[in-house]
Parts: sequence; C-alpha cells; structure tokens
Amino acid sequence: MNESDVRERLADVRDPDLGDDIVSLGVVNDIDLDDGAGTVHVSLALGAPFSPTESSIADDVRDALDDTGLDVELSASIPDDLSADEQVLPGVKNVIAVASGKGGVGKSTTAVNLAAGLSELGARVGLFDADVYGPNVPRMVSAEQRPETDGETIVPPEQFGLKLMSMDFLTGEDDPVIWRGPMVHKIITQLVEDVEWGELDYLIMDLPPGTGDTQLTILQTLPLTGAVIVTTPQDVALDDATKGLRMFGKHDTNVLGIAENMSGFKCPDCGGFHEIFGSGGGKALAADHDLPYLGGVPLDPSVRTGGDDGEPIVLAEGETADAFKVIVENVADNAGVVQRRKVSRGR
Repeated sequence: MNESDVRERLADVRDPDLGDDIVSLGVVNDIDLDDGAGTVHVSLALGAPFSPTESSIADDVRDALDDTGLDVELSASIPDDLSADEQVLPGVKNVIAVASGKGGVGKSTTAVNLAAGLSELGARVGLFDADVYGPNVPRMVSAEQRPETDGETIVPPEQFGLKLMSMDFLTGEDDPVIWRGPMVHKIITQLVEDVEWGELDYLIMDLPPGTGDTQLTILQTLPLTGAVIVTTPQDVALDDATKGLRMFGKHDTNVLGIAENMSGFKCPDCGGFHEIFGSGGGKALAADHDLPYLGGVPLDPSVRTGGDDGEPIVLAEGETADAFKVIVENVADNAGVVQRRKVSRGR
C-alpha cells in the first residue's frame, strides 16, 4: 500500500456539512506512510476539538483504513499562513464571542455554561468576561482567586478547568466602572496582549449587551471564529438580537447560531408548560437569517441558583443541563464547519 492507495480510501469519507469527500475538500493535510513500522499517520484539517461531527469524521477515517493492517495515527491542525509573531493569539484555536442585543436575556449564563460544557467534554478552554460595565462571571463560577502578574504578563486563575479573565478582577468590589470608549479599547487590547492564555481549544468571550465600543474593539482586534447570539422568544429581545446580527455581518464575522434562553417554564407544582416570553422566536430568527438554531433552554430556577452559587448548571444532570449540552455540541460543530470551510476555500 502506498500514499495514493491511502488517499483513495479516504476519498470515501465524506464531510456531512460541506457535502464532499475530505480529500477533495482539502481536509487531509498530509499522509505519512511508514511500511517498515507498519504505521500510517494522517494529518486532518479539523479545527474544533471535541466537536461530535469532527470526532465522527476521525472515526470514519480510522474505519476506512481499518483493514489495511496498518496502525492508524491521527492528528489535527488548521494550516495558518501567519507566523506565530503575526498571530494575535497564537495558542488559541477558536475565539467565540457570546453576544446579545439587549441585557437580561441570559448572555453571561450562556457564555459560562458554554465554556464549562466544552471543558467538561475535555477541551482546553478560556473564559474572558469582557462585559466592562457589568462583569459577573467570577461570581457565576465561584472564582475567588485573583490573577497573578509579574508586571508584564498576567496569569489567569482557573476554575472548573477554565482559565478566567474578567473586568471584575481589575476594579474594586462594588466600584462602578465609568470608562469612555478610548479607555475601553485600551484595556481590552492590553488584556488580549498581556494575558498568558497558553494553548487553548476555545476562548469564550462574554461581550456586554448591545453594539458599543467593547464589541467594536474585539471585532477589530481578535480573529473570531464566530459569534453566538443569545435571545429570548420575546419580540423586543428579537429586535435587538437582529441588530447584533447586523453588527457581526458588517464586520464579516461568522455567526455560529442563535441560542434561545427562557424557552418556556415547566411548573413543578402543576406540571403545566407556560410560554412566558412567547414561543419559537429564536428558531424563527435563525430561519429568517438562514442561521443555525443552536437550541433552547427553559426558564428554570436551577439556572439562577447555579449562577448565584457559582455552579454552572451544564455540569449537573437533568433536562436543563441537557439543553445546554445540546448548545455546547452545536457550537463546537459549527465552529468546525467554519474552520473546515476556510481550509476548503483556501485551496
């Protein structure tokens, strides 16, 4: 068996999202065949670790080579034309912004549970609380440790396997943040450059609500894989979420999908299901803009207690935890689509 034989077998493996085989799409980076050792190493352009779809593609590659008698070794990397010095975050594979058009829709809750859920799958994850005027992620993950610094670099604390950075770490307790645009730009840029994130599969950015200076700075500074838009089914929230969509569109940033929070309330006493904020708004918004619907999370008191007590609900068991897990897997899958499509188009 030679390299051509291996490629012929891999041409039977299809990418379910891009609709072609992985050889034609350029998802196969390299093949290294060592007949003497009886091994074949295949490098794949898979960029979203622990994405269920990309894990399935890797399994299909192993199956395609299963009867060759070779030991199959796989690795994954996305080729980058920039040198390490030119990259803003060279050790971070995916930067994902979590945004909303308005406050009060559960954006930070979604960001925290997305990050914790990815970490629970086994990914290396950072969580950057960039909500300048209302940073509350440290409370939501019970982060009592502060960052350490030698005067030049900042080492983020860790909690639930997450590397954490928050504006809350930079201000005094209960101090209001009164910063104008240039100050916001400066502090965000400094944190991007000075925090030692190390090697991460995902850096989740919890943005403030709206379309202001922080969002603009991040869009101009960071190489975003994509954004997650959080909304409730309510029309007012959907109107503002649409503004967020347009902001990312103007900056050519991929939107990975729409996540709907507060998607109805199941009464623990009567067993009835009540659509307090309306029905189907997030799914309709996604359909109207030809975007993926990531999933809906019910209005559940345990989400609130989990946030207040610093225990992300996604790490628990139950219907609401499962709803967040669906969103986690869909975000990872869609990040993988963005990365593989970029490779395919760059061929």
